[in-house]
Amino acid sequence: MAYTHSSKGKTYTLYTRKVELKGGREQRIYFFSSRDPKSGNAIDLPPGYKVVENPRTGLPFLKKK
Repeated sequence: MAYTHSSKGKTYTLYTRKVELKGGREQRIYFFSSRDPKSGNAIDLPPGYKVVENPRTGLPFLKKK
């Protein structure tokens, strides 16, 4: 089941995908989207993270505990 977060009348779903950095190293990124993204998989909230909202925009993001 994918993690969802509601903010200011919108529902955001948590996604992840692997990106390749300039040095050739791969890194996993987490992002919220209110639409279906071009790439990425919907996931549950990863352990060790909490969801925080940007006070100005209301957009959710992950923060390590």
